[in-house]
Amino acid sequence: MRSFTTDRKPREDGVSSLIAYIVISGILMVLIVITMILVSNTVIQRPADQLTYYAFTDIANGVSTKIVDVYAIPSDKSAVSITSKLNIPETVAGRSYFVDIQGTGESQNVIVSGNSISSTVYLSGIGATRSAGGNTTGSGIKQISYNYP
Repeated sequence: MRSFTTDRKPREDGVSSLIAYIVISGILMVLIVITMILVSNTVIQRPADQLTYYAFTDIANGVSTKIVDVYAIPSDKSAVSITSKLNIPETVAGRSYFVDIQGTGESQNVIVSGNSISSTVYLSGIGATRSAGGNTTGSGIKQISYNYP
């Protein structure tokens, strides 16, 4: 019977290629994880905040226009009661918000805010002659009521 012996030295080429592949893959995985953590704010959060701000501005403009329209319909001398539905979305970019009408006289404004983002639009058109006030959220009953006297 013949015995098996080798005089060749063991080659480590296959193991070194495998270790190099594992090391390079590990470094790339770490870089990808770091990139995903940093890119989240730039690619997802900042555009969502900008979208929310512009949507809040649009909502505030719509509410301001609706208030002025409802207040402009009746004359100053007749007794009247007007109720108008306010069409605003329930959420903006998946976020809830709050609409508030503040101020007196010519400095009345509509403030739409939520999640540390706020937009203010001045309530022009009714000025010092009529006073507006109130608040609502995106969900629930959304209407504008005007009662005189």
